[in-house]
Amino acid sequence: MITRSAGRDALLIWFGWRVGLLVTTLLGVTLGEYLDRWNRWDVHLFITIARFGYDGDPAGPLDEGLPAFFPGLPAALRLVHLVVPDWSAAGLIVSLVSGAVAMVALARLAEHEGARGWMAVLGLVLFPLAVFLVAGYSESLFLAFAIPAWLAARQGRWPAAAMLAAGASCVRITGLFLALALIVEFAAGGRARLSRAPWLAVPFLPLAGYSFYHYTRTGDWLAWKHAQEAGWGRETAWPWEAWAVTWENAMGGGDMAPAFRMEIAGAVVAVAGLIWLLALRRWSEAVYTGLQAGALMTSAYYLSLPRSLLLWFPLWVALARVATRRTWVIVAYALVSGPLMVLNTARFLEGAWAG
Repeated sequence: MITRSAGRDALLIWFGWRVGLLVTTLLGVTLGEYLDRWNRWDVHLFITIARFGYDGDPAGPLDEGLPAFFPGLPAALRLVHLVVPDWSAAGLIVSLVSGAVAMVALARLAEHEGARGWMAVLGLVLFPLAVFLVAGYSESLFLAFAIPAWLAARQGRWPAAAMLAAGASCVRITGLFLALALIVEFAAGGRARLSRAPWLAVPFLPLAGYSFYHYTRTGDWLAWKHAQEAGWGRETAWPWEAWAVTWENAMGGGDMAPAFRMEIAGAVVAVAGLIWLLALRRWSEAVYTGLQAGALMTSAYYLSLPRSLLLWFPLWVALARVATRRTWVIVAYALVSGPLMVLNTARFLEGAWAG
């Protein structure tokens, strides 16, 4: 049962956490320097798309990796930029607002599942890679569509679920996995709602439209996939090959070794979480998370696998269900994960690869 305080508690945690990070990371720098520190890695690429489109900056070299990023976040950046001149600040604002929407929805989803909503929110914001919910990345915006979509589906509001899932598909390819999971969730409801089955096609339309757009540009229907291969070398590989390459780099002494060790830790958590969901017979949620894990663990090497766990809202709901019965679980989790989150935030702001 959803309580009136679910959304309030979620917002208190979200904005309190953001204020805490702001105070911690703003010390000793000017506002301009602070905004520049958040313009790291993919943030710069999202801003490039928002400013110049998928052909990139005409004054710079061609970046073949840009089509890997779906248009949802660049479109949001352009909209916010109409009133916020600084592009980095625009990204932080998009993540702030969309993250608030996502946290409220996560709390309500957890309470719908019989757990304490604030525990799911706390688990998510204290995850070691939670810095990507703050930076101008697409995680917060995706969750702002995906979690309300799942909550609507669980409540049997399929038109709303489909439209929200379509919004998620505009933001990340992960929307495809969400759309497939919704089909499984819908099928579990029997034949009583077959008249609403056509709605399940709606979340696939943004992917079809995006593919067609790049086909008109380049003649390539799978430009977004080939961009990942060109930009990051993410060709498909056997799982054991991907593991071997990742392990070799993790055991090395290079600058990227800590990042690859985090990838291995993320893979362990991902597999454990998937087994957990299967043991609970949460079939549709296992489809959503399992497809993500499968895609990332059959790449040439593990990349951004721990960060993808931010999108595993079923995992955070499951954590909240356990912690609702055993409060010490969320306390122990916070004591271990919280410091790692702060450390990774510092690494990101210093320009190191943090996931």
